[in-house]
Amino acid sequence: MACIIEDISIPEVKRLPPWFRQRIPDIKKIREMKKRFDAAGLHTVCQSASCPNMGKCWEEGVATFMILGDTCTRACRFCAVKSGQPEAVDPNEPREVALAVAGLGLKYAVITSVTRDDLADGGAQQFVDTVNAVRKACPGTKMELLIPDFLNDSDALKKIAAVKPEVIGHNIETVRRLSPSIRPQADYVRSLQVLKRIKRLTASAVFIKSGLMAGLGETDDEVVEAMQDLLDAGCDILTVGQYLAPTRTKRHVKVERFVAPEMFEFYQHKGLGLGFKYVMSAPLARSSFIAEQGYLQCVRSA
Repeated sequence: MACIIEDISIPEVKRLPPWFRQRIPDIKKIREMKKRFDAAGLHTVCQSASCPNMGKCWEEGVATFMILGDTCTRACRFCAVKSGQPEAVDPNEPREVALAVAGLGLKYAVITSVTRDDLADGGAQQFVDTVNAVRKACPGTKMELLIPDFLNDSDALKKIAAVKPEVIGHNIETVRRLSPSIRPQADYVRSLQVLKRIKRLTASAVFIKSGLMAGLGETDDEVVEAMQDLLDAGCDILTVGQYLAPTRTKRHVKVERFVAPEMFEFYQHKGLGLGFKYVMSAPLARSSFIAEQGYLQCVRSA
């Protein structure tokens, strides 16, 4: 569901409900951002995951960095990131991310990655090195890490917790019943265990975050049940957004329903009522979209 302008994807809105309509972004600014990332050999989840908010974020000079390459060892059925055999980890990647953060003048940087089950530590050390490089180049920049599950490896999660970014997120993505078919190489309970372990390792020093997609065939009651599971796991921040199938191929599950804006408002009110410090719930909500807002709200409520 994207149209291409010189290999730059922007959201296509004509086949979607009217509430998905967005202003066409400044293509010149997007080209400048793409040129910057390409020159540095960097990847962004904005491009790799075909995020519908890419135009808006890139127009404002904001992006989510995706480290450990652009190839995932898993093949989740909702995700646009390519899967296969990844290349070797680039030792210069942390420095290049830090230079890009400095060049963009980011006060809040979101860093995520592909899943690297082929690595002994799942790539945890690359996260650590990237955080340290950004801190060295931009001492005042706040950071949010959106991590894979690292197979719930204790040592890997200890590495992540030890660098104490402002926020650590791990997305559970969907409800318990659908998880085996949507995330066949992941596990719903394992994701909850990861969040619990990170919360225990960081105590109150770090805010914990997770995200859900709606429209995969779940019921509204199941969404609320997943919210409670995440809250019990120690999550402070929750995002809920509409699932959009990256392709019409068999790899990706189809959209079962377009959730109305009013129901996303219900999810938001319900989540806040349950006890989350911040809930972003909207059709175009994504875990890394305007992520600083969630952090700032948590700081204000702490």
